[in-house]
Formats: sequence, C-alpha cells, structure tokens
Amino acid sequence: MAKLKKFGIVLTSSALTLGMFSSIASASTTANEQPQIQIQVAETEKVFTKDDLIKRFKELFPKKYDFLSNNDFHMGSGYYYATDKEVRYNLSFSKEVNGKYMHGSVGFVGEKLELENFYFQPTNEKEALFPAKVSEEEARKIADEYLKKFDGVGEYQLEKNPYNYYPQQILTEPIRYNFTFTRTKDKVSISDQRIEVTVLGNGEVVQFYKTNTQKPATFDDMKQILDKEELLKKYKENLSINLQYQIDYDYRNGDRNVKLVYQPSTKVRGVHALTGKWMTANDFSEEFPAKTKVEKISSTPLPPKHNGVTLEEAKKIAEKFIKSKSDDIKVTIQSINEVENYNGNGQSVISVDYMYEYRNGGHGAGLVINKDTGEIIQYYNIDRDISRQFGEKPVENKLTQKDALAQAVKYAKDMIPSYLHNYAMPIEEAYYDEMSESYNFSFPRVVNGILVIGDQIQISIAGDGSLSNLYINYSEIEKWPAVDKVISEKDALTKLNNALNLKLNYLKQGNDKEKNHYDIVYVPVFNEDMYSYLDATTGEWKSIENGKSPVVISHPWAEEELNYLISAKVLEVKDAKSFNGDASISKGEALKVLLNSITYFYDGMYNQSTENMKQTFDNIDPKHPLYSAVERAVSMGVIQPSGKNFDVDAPIKREELAAWYIRVLGLEHAAKHSNIYKLDFADASKVQKEYIGYVALANSMGLFKVEKNQFNPAQEVTYAELAVSTILLAHEIAEKGNGIRY
Repeated sequence: MAKLKKFGIVLTSSALTLGMFSSIASASTTANEQPQIQIQVAETEKVFTKDDLIKRFKELFPKKYDFLSNNDFHMGSGYYYATDKEVRYNLSFSKEVNGKYMHGSVGFVGEKLELENFYFQPTNEKEALFPAKVSEEEARKIADEYLKKFDGVGEYQLEKNPYNYYPQQILTEPIRYNFTFTRTKDKVSISDQRIEVTVLGNGEVVQFYKTNTQKPATFDDMKQILDKEELLKKYKENLSINLQYQIDYDYRNGDRNVKLVYQPSTKVRGVHALTGKWMTANDFSEEFPAKTKVEKISSTPLPPKHNGVTLEEAKKIAEKFIKSKSDDIKVTIQSINEVENYNGNGQSVISVDYMYEYRNGGHGAGLVINKDTGEIIQYYNIDRDISRQFGEKPVENKLTQKDALAQAVKYAKDMIPSYLHNYAMPIEEAYYDEMSESYNFSFPRVVNGILVIGDQIQISIAGDGSLSNLYINYSEIEKWPAVDKVISEKDALTKLNNALNLKLNYLKQGNDKEKNHYDIVYVPVFNEDMYSYLDATTGEWKSIENGKSPVVISHPWAEEELNYLISAKVLEVKDAKSFNGDASISKGEALKVLLNSITYFYDGMYNQSTENMKQTFDNIDPKHPLYSAVERAVSMGVIQPSGKNFDVDAPIKREELAAWYIRVLGLEHAAKHSNIYKLDFADASKVQKEYIGYVALANSMGLFKVEKNQFNPAQEVTYAELAVSTILLAHEIAEKGNGIRY
C-alpha cells in the first residue's frame, strides 16, 4: 500500500433541498454542486505544481494571456468530490492593466488536466454594453466553436434555457448570452451532463462550466426500447393529478400572488423505456404509486417554545445549539440582528451570525429565530462538515428511511411546534443524498386541505440521527383563492392527458453512484414545455418560463433603446398600443428607471427591517408605492431633500435630470461651483443657477441630445429621451469603472 501524504484541504458544503417546484423531468437530475473533500494523494500519483498548471493554461489559451507573469497566478488546494475521485486543481489570476483590474480562474480535472471550468472578467467590459457588437445567433456560433475546442469528443445539443437566472439586466453590466448544451448519446440527452458557455456582447467568452462526470459509465441499450405510443397510452391511463396552491413571488416588489393549479403527481418521474416500470425517486415500481393521504404533522395547534424572546434570550438559545463537538473548534457569535417582515413574509425574526474558528482559519454560519415564538426556523449543521477536516470519519448510515422520518418529526415537534398544524407529513419519498449522507424530507404546507407549492418545512437527518438541516418556508397570505370556482378534476385530467407527451432521457436512478449506470427513461412533458402548468380557475395552460414575453413598441428614433429597456426589465410597459414614447415621464417613474438601470433595486428593499426605518418626505411614507425608490435615491444622493414633500407625479425637467445624472457619477462637489462654468447654449440664461454646473458637466459628456444649440432646461423629459440618456449614462459609469458603487 502506497504511503499517503496530505496534499491540501478545501471544504465547502450546502444543503440540498428538493422544492415542490421541481419539474418531473428535472427532479431526478443530479445537482451540480457537491461537497469538496480533503484529498490524500499517494506518492505514486502525479502531483502538479503551480508552474504545471500555468503551462497547461497557456496551452489551452495560446498567446491570449501571455501578458500575465507567474506572479499573477495563485494555485488553490487540490480536492475531489465524494462521488468522483478524480483530483481537481484551481488556478486563479489577477492583474491591473491600464489602470483597470481584471481577474479570472480556471479549473482542471484529472492527470490530463482537462478544462472543467473557466471564468474571466476582462477590463474592456464596456465594449459589451448595449448595443451589442454580436447578435445572439453570432454568439451561439462562438459558443459552438468553444465547445468543440474544449470538449471535442462529446455530442451535444443546445437546450432551450429553462429559466432566466438574471430576471433584471442593469445597463452598466455587459450583455451576456448564456448557452446550455446537454451531452447526448444516440441523440438522447444525458440529463446530468451539461456544458454552459457565456459569451459577452462583444463576442468574448467569459465563462465555461462542464458538469463533473464519473468515468466510465454504462447506458441502457437504445435498441431495446419499448414502443413510445404504447407507453404513452399506459401513462395516460394511470395519470393522477392534484389541486394545489401555487405562490408566485415577485422579488422586485415583494408581492406574493396565489393561484390554484392542477399538477400531475410528482411521485412518478417517468417510465422506464426498456421495462415499462414507473420511475420514482429511489427505485422502479411495477405499480403506479398511489396518492398519499394528506395528514397534518399535528392535528391541533401546539404551544410555541416561548412567548417572545429578546436579543439576549435569542443569544442564549443560539449558544446552546451551535456548540461544536470538536475541541479544536471555537465558536463565537459575531452579530445578532432583529429583522421585521423577514423575506417579506410578515414575520419578525432574530438573525444570529456566528463563526467556527480553527487553526487554519474559520467558517461563518448563521441561524434564524422567530422573535415571537423563540423557535429556530433556519439552521444548517456546518459543524459536521468542518469536523471532517480534523480527521473525524463520516458516520455510517444506520437509519432506515422510516427511522429517519421519525427522527425528523421528533426534531420538528421539539424545535418548531407552533408551525406544525400548518404542515403535512411528506407525500413524496425522502431523497437520500450520499454527498451529505443524510435523508432529506419535505413537509408541505396545507391550507384549506390543499397542498401549497413552494411552502414547506425542509428537514435533513444524518446517518447517526442528528439534525443536518432545518428550514421553514412560510408565506403570509391574507386571502387564498376560493376552491369552488375551479374546473373539475375530470376536466383537468382530460386537459393534462391531451397535452401529455413523452421524451427520452438518460437518467440515473436515485443515488446510483457505484454502478454509474444511466437508465433510458421516457419523462412526461406537457405542451412540450417542462415548466408549464394548468390554471385551475381558468382552465388555461400557462408557463413560468421567463415570465411573459416583453412587449415591443415602435418609435422613430429611440425604438432600439426603449425596447432594450423593456426587455431588460428596466422600464415596464403593459400595453404597447397605448404607450407613447414622446410622452412626458414623471419624477417617480424616471426615478425607478434610473435605479433599475444602475442597480439591482426592487420595491420593498427598505421594508425588510423597520428598526431604523426612516421617512425623508412627509408625503412618502413606508406604505407609499414609491417609498423604496425615493429612500434609495436619497441614500445615494440622487435626491437632495429641500422641502417636506417630493412630488413624484410631477414631470421631470431636463436640468433636474442632469443633476441626477451628475450625482450618480459622484461629481456633485464639482457641479456645485456654478461660477466656474460657462454655458455656450443660445438659451443658457434659462438654466437655473443651481443647475449650471450639472448641465455643463452632463453636456460635456454628451448625455443629452442638443438641437440648434438649445439645451431647453425647462423642457419635460420624455420616455424616449430618458431611454437614450440612461444608456449613455451607463456607458459613462462603465468608463469610469465606478459601477461597483451601486
């Protein structure tokens, strides 16, 4: 046996939760993120140095990064995944180039140092701002070439992006085209083998990621599959559906909208294409799984742990809970904060942040306590992960799923009793996660006897019966849609059957990591859309994919700019026909457009904590729809209070908008000295003295369109003018490199 020597430590962890929003097709897909494990490399194995990695990096990217010296690189520790023992290496780099900072990283895997991931933030991102130099189709071709270069052995197909991970695009950031490719075998997608490529608007590839895959893998024989039409008929005969509440959360304003939907049973992931057996979370079954009866964890309300807690009492609760089992780890509480309207759900909580300190560094963590009940509603046991760094061996799983469920219920009754009458026992099988070595249970919320999609208690139990993770998802809803107005279950079942189709996929069953075998499975698809649902009230099919398509408007000279702002969710236009780009825009609306242009601002961001809630203007209180926008603008210095009220409905004039722009750029101090500026406009005398400096600076940067040497300072700004000028402002911010301020 070869003598082992320590090579390095990288330890991260995350709790895997399976929400009820998971689509049937994606629910069996292996998560990309896995805990990284300390490696022990045998002396007989090859150990790579920093110079080796740099050499390999420059082989992969010839001449492109020759300006980097060896001192610009930093080598990370080696690591591997619990389910993939190939050693991985990370190399990061950074350098100041012409006064601007660029950085990136590259990940290698295996003895051949294959490229697994790459990230790069160039110094010329301004070149990729709107308008883009390359179209999406041109970017797709660039991504294709990149794919062939770094994974030429595989066959891939471009996936339709299932969800827009960036629901808002601020104007100071470059345009990004994100492409996802799925590896195929015999033209059938392998669900957990993907490559993601990001191309900037100037054609530069800045991100590449390839999911780690075990080698070698075996696959079901495509030639042996059963007739699709026969299996589709079988699926339709057995299809069962559930009436459920679905909560849609709008992060921009904190609104929660509830609708009633019909969803197919999520107990079945698909049907095995070779045997016709039903694929469930952890195995294959001859029988279609029956519906689970909804049974509440507690039939009656249970008393809370406490009748309200102070910050000091919350600290004592946390101290008892976060003790470490290891003598090598010191736990210290860093901060305790009271938060109102936590996550917009109306709850008052106390957030406790703490640190696990050990000889090689430390790791931060936190838990959340309900202020009114003293119950811990959010917790992840990071101590178990860190303890492995000090040689503690993983606990052998000795629990059955039944035992683990009993333990989960025990923790729930002990820690969060006051919540339990609102939640039901799991209706789906537990997911056993080999990476975290724990059973993951989802206890769905029940309202009016109906399950609520998206609201659940997540509890994970480790093999020794200890608590790994607890998280309560709870939405404060005043009015739930009436059940008596929905279409019948019979009609809904007919609609789902008519929309049902089957699609072949290679999937791994449960946690089949030892064999590394892919089963060929027909997964259900409704309306050829993985993310569609049936509205139970209207009986119409709808899709959550990327929300609604943005409206498209026309304008003689600002059409491109206006439509970009709409597609980037900077400007909201509900009706394209009635929209007039030449109409004056109010101060309130202009303020929202400006904030959405330069920062990830959302309504309600100032309502998360009321402890230090302020009100700058008498007429803009916390209940005002523009309260967050106004207070954000005040905090940024865009608005400088000069009276008791702020007229959000009044049209904004060009000279005032110039002042907003210059303040955004951080040039307020220079603009104040109006006596040092001379305006050459024919109507210079019409500019109010207080705005002379702002107008002069804004004009020198070309932020405003000037015709016939007239600035027209008192002219009301139109939507079209605002669209064009905010894009010019974004370019100016990017040029100055101060977008990070926002």
